[in-house]
Formats: sequence, C-alpha cells, structure tokens
Amino acid sequence: MDVKAVFEKIAGDASRGEMVFPTHAEIDLLVRRKLDDPDCSTEQLGKLIAAEPILSAKVVAMANSVAYNPSGRGISDVRSAISRLGFNTLRTLVTALLIRQMQGMSKLPEHQALARRLWEHTAQVASLARVIARRVTRQDPEAAFFAGIVHEVGGFYLISRAAEFPELFQNNLEAWSDEGEALVGRAVLNTLGVPAAIRDALETLWDGYLAMPAESLGDTLLLADQLASIESPLLELSGMGCKGMAADINLQVDGDTLSAILLDSAEEVESLTSLLNS
Repeated sequence: MDVKAVFEKIAGDASRGEMVFPTHAEIDLLVRRKLDDPDCSTEQLGKLIAAEPILSAKVVAMANSVAYNPSGRGISDVRSAISRLGFNTLRTLVTALLIRQMQGMSKLPEHQALARRLWEHTAQVASLARVIARRVTRQDPEAAFFAGIVHEVGGFYLISRAAEFPELFQNNLEAWSDEGEALVGRAVLNTLGVPAAIRDALETLWDGYLAMPAESLGDTLLLADQLASIESPLLELSGMGCKGMAADINLQVDGDTLSAILLDSAEEVESLTSLLNS
C-alpha cells in the first residue's frame, strides 16, 4: 500500500468514528462530553475532574499559571480552578490530555519519540497562538489556544496507527504536507466534533497563506506555527522543514513590534508551554 493510500485508509477509519483512545482516557472523554452539555454545572464537573488525579492536578496548575493568574493569588481546589478557567479553557485542557495519551498507542519507541517531539511543537504553538490572539490579531485567546492544541491532531492519529503500516515512515513523507495532513486532519477534527470556526482556522494553516496584516483566527494560528522555534517532526520528514519564513516578520501593533510583544509575553508562553509538557 503506497503512502497516499495509507492516508486515505486512516482518514476513512476516523470518518467512520473508528478512532480508539487508551482505556485510561475514559474519564477525560466523559468530562469532554459534559463540557458540551448546556445543563452541566460547575459542581458536577468538579466531581468528575476530582476523580481523575492527573486531570485535577493539571486544572489547578493551569489556574495558577501566569497566563490565568496574573495577580498571583493562588488557589488549591478544583472547583475554584474551574471557575477561574471557565469551560472553554477546560475543554482545551481536556483535549490536550486526550491528544497526549495518543502518544502511547504505538508501542514502537521511534514512534513514541516522534509523538513526543510533535507534542513539544504543539504546546509551543498553542501557547504562542494565545498570546498572538490577545495582543496582535485581537481574536479570542481561548479559541486560538484550542486551535493550537488540535492543529496537529491528524499527525498524532497518524503516528498512533503507524505500526499497522510499516512502510509509512520508510518513505519520504512529502505527500503528508501536500495532502495527507489536511485529509487526515479534517477526518479527525470532524469525528471529535471540533467547532467549525476552529476547523476553518486549520484550513488556513494547511493552505499556508499568511494574510498581512494578520487578522483572522487562521492567521493567528499560522503566525504562531511559523514563529515556533520547535518544528513539527512530520514537516521535517516531509522535506519541508526549516521554514523560518516568519522569523523576520516584525509586525507593527499599536506602536509595538511583534518581537517586542513576544519578548514581553515570554514568561506567559513559557509558563503555558511547560505546563502542557509536564
């Protein structure tokens, strides 16, 4: 089976809802469904999250991070953390945990290493997107954060299935950047029920055209992806690595340059990136 046929097979399986998550992801999936329930209360959500030690620790840690706690007033309980973060941020955090758990679905060490590198890239892009949305493009920071978290979900699903297709990483993955990323990505995003606005932003990313001045959610994501110092290993395997395109972009925003804005926000980006990687 050639590489393009593999992509079509994997995308088809995702489109039919045949995605498999690790068994220990059950509570995370339940929390994600609850977050989409308009009748879900903070108390109900708090009980569910408290039942999952890793998730509850992440929720409290994020609520105390520089990004969400600029005043420095610490909290230590899940319910207060939920109130501070809000349901949209919680949805992003739960989705991040689900995606990270896909790393362990392939038992081959080289695939797990590839997934770890892809997550490091994802975490940095998501953190940058949140800052760029708030300070440059004036988009919803939480929507940008979520878009950054899911922007490589097709890649994670590809890696999780790689052991079934030994020929996949024996070839140059040029077809991944040409069409595979969008093909698999669309299927996984649809199956996960990702909102249309986020899917539209991903289409801008896959298209690769950065509008100037950067204004839309898609521009936000593309700019964050281009500015990330940690590159996607799948992009490297496709022969499209070492982009460096936006490294020299220095947008003027309300009298400040993009580089100055990023320097000013470095602590916030580092805080979020570290939390997502922990």
